[in-house]
Amino acid sequence: MLDLKYIRENIDAIRQMLKHRKTEADLDRLIELDSQWRDNLTHTQTLQAHQNEVSQQIAERKKAKEDATETIAEMRKLSQEIKERTAEATELRVEIDSILLMIPNMPEETTPVGTSEDDNTEIKTWGDKPSYDFELKPHWEIAEQLDIVDFQRGAKVAGSNFVVFKGLGARLERALIQFMLDLHTTEHGYTEISPPFLANRPTMTGTGQIPKMESDMYRCDRDEENPETDLFLIPTAEVPVTNLFADEILPVDELPIYYTAYTPCFRREAGAYGKDTRGLQRIHQFDKVEMVKFTTPEASYSEHESLLENAESVLQALGLPYRVVQHCTVELSFAAAKCYDIEVWAPAGEKFLEVSSCSNFEDFQARRANIRYRPEAGSKPEFIHTLNASGTALPRVVIALLETYQNPDGTVRVPAVLQPYMGGLKQIG
Repeated sequence: MLDLKYIRENIDAIRQMLKHRKTEADLDRLIELDSQWRDNLTHTQTLQAHQNEVSQQIAERKKAKEDATETIAEMRKLSQEIKERTAEATELRVEIDSILLMIPNMPEETTPVGTSEDDNTEIKTWGDKPSYDFELKPHWEIAEQLDIVDFQRGAKVAGSNFVVFKGLGARLERALIQFMLDLHTTEHGYTEISPPFLANRPTMTGTGQIPKMESDMYRCDRDEENPETDLFLIPTAEVPVTNLFADEILPVDELPIYYTAYTPCFRREAGAYGKDTRGLQRIHQFDKVEMVKFTTPEASYSEHESLLENAESVLQALGLPYRVVQHCTVELSFAAAKCYDIEVWAPAGEKFLEVSSCSNFEDFQARRANIRYRPEAGSKPEFIHTLNASGTALPRVVIALLETYQNPDGTVRVPAVLQPYMGGLKQIG
């Protein structure tokens, strides 16, 4: 969430940001409500000051045994007016917050302005694209022939875009998860977290998934009388892990905090229906290892660069070529100020597939979730900066592995770094 004072003082910049992001928010209504709310607040404070002053006079009159009946009656009317104005201010604030929750984060100054993904900027590449002397098969053909993914039965059990990993396919998934967690905890200094796979409405709101993107979420419980108790299947471990510190003030000497977590992720992706739905490229339930950082504003962007390196190291260890692109304004996620995508090369499809978004949210999520720290003992609490990256998402890594390491006879080589997690297996099939 953006600071209301910042919006008030930079309204033209906010309008330009919304234009660059191709999104809308009722800024005129927000400014009108803000003006009403501040006028109400000022007048209410004046009335309260007068009430305190007269209350003291009434006490003195009673002490002097003077009649204060008329003044007491006036104060009752004043008290009722204060009560009504306070209720009005609360209603105004609710409407203000409802608009604030729909305004995306301000892009960081190095974010390129763009109108589509074609305007994303390639930052770097790693590895050489492999060449083959035989005709490549797409990953879904390889998976079906090796009997390691069952697309039809996944759809039968849960519907389209759900799959079943089986046999060595399931073991490959488990091996990748274990390898990534071990890498991030032993080499990169992250603490492993095993969070709930469900999140309530305040938690989903804290990281920015709702209300803006609620239609893409799987809601599994609903209470019309108390919507705060609604439960959602998490779309990413970022949601529960970031909100572990909601409404807390962290000691500065504990920062930065690095957490990593494996969870399944659940996304309807309603807006992406019909796009890249063949095989594993876009499924509604998938496994992912996530990295989340909590840091001071001063260290925020150096931590962002090291976070990117942590995610890259997964693909480097697996020997999978990739590129890193920086999102332009229209491609930024709702909560991100700056974002890099890591895209792995899938040789059969001859295209790059996104396997990690590495984002710096600055204090956007922290304001929504009320996560703060004290820069020094006794100082006023300030909002922390949060960052996250997939480290990495598994389905598209599996696509790249199957297509990159396929052999002419349909078997697939297992990268050396995964062999210990596969019981020493060097080849699938």
